[in-house]
Amino acid sequence: MTLKTKIFLGWLVLVPLAFWVQTLPVSPLAVFAVSGLAIVPLAAWIAHSTEAIAVVTGPTVGGLLNATFGNVTELIIAIVALRSGLVEIVEASISGSIIANLLLALGLGACLGGLRVPELMFQSGAARMNASSLLLAVTVLLTPTLIVVTSPGVAAGSIQSFSVVTSILLLVFYAMSVLFSLKRSQEVTELQTAVAPLEEVSHPINIPLQVGILLGATVGMVFVSEILVGSLAKATQDLGLSELFSGVILIPLFAGVVEYIACVTFAWKNKMDLAFNVAIGSTVQITMFVAPLLVLVSAFFPKAMSLQFNLFEVLTVALTVLITNSIVNDGQMNWLEGLLLLVTYAVLGTAFYFHG
Repeated sequence: MTLKTKIFLGWLVLVPLAFWVQTLPVSPLAVFAVSGLAIVPLAAWIAHSTEAIAVVTGPTVGGLLNATFGNVTELIIAIVALRSGLVEIVEASISGSIIANLLLALGLGACLGGLRVPELMFQSGAARMNASSLLLAVTVLLTPTLIVVTSPGVAAGSIQSFSVVTSILLLVFYAMSVLFSLKRSQEVTELQTAVAPLEEVSHPINIPLQVGILLGATVGMVFVSEILVGSLAKATQDLGLSELFSGVILIPLFAGVVEYIACVTFAWKNKMDLAFNVAIGSTVQITMFVAPLLVLVSAFFPKAMSLQFNLFEVLTVALTVLITNSIVNDGQMNWLEGLLLLVTYAVLGTAFYFHG
């Protein structure tokens, strides 16, 4: 057993600790802090397993797996919160996840990875495709908000109907984009093999074990997320934080920890294609799969969710996408560009704190 594995196993003690603290007569803030920390080792196991699987499947499938299992945390937390009627917090957490993935996760990866490698390279074609997808997502998020701003008399039911129709269209587009990415990845691999045939290399990776760890950590996320959301409302009141700040900044810090760990790990190892696929791919997945799915699922709860977001949230998301696109469009990043993203995240975080 390696030292890294021993450390991962040691941190898992936080998971049963979160269940134990929940039963004690302690403040909700303590329960929130412990359950939030308990998510970290589970996220680390998810990142470690997807990295191992990516050795066999390649960066495209590996990045998709990491983004998917990373977003499972956010999806679970969001559904639990929707069931509790916390629609505003869920909407804010979607915006916060987009901002955190593009600025915090990618920024940390580029900043730390850039300390070892002067120029971190990744496929520019994938960058342009994801950039276009992100612009579509921003358009979708802006539209219902602009409808309400420009037509104050529009019925709430119309916005909800618009959100449902748009959500279905986004889900269809996302499914097609995943198929396109997987097919293109397969074609590139076949072309490389035809040009320069490679000897078959056996990877010492136990795929069934890694898949089992992946599923086990995800199940653990489900139960720990229940505890986290259960203590959320009272904990934020104790801290004196607004619902907007809690949704945009606080929840994504815990829910997106899979992406943060994965981005830093992959970038540090100069696997920037994987880091990029995790950060950008996760963001595309949130806007085109998680958010639309939550709109449809919320129909079964007392309070439905729409795609009408706070105007300030939408504008900050739009600025985040524009800044990120301007940096990643050339297919390379360095530590200074990573620092730029981190400073931007700190500025927006401060703005949300004072916005209240």
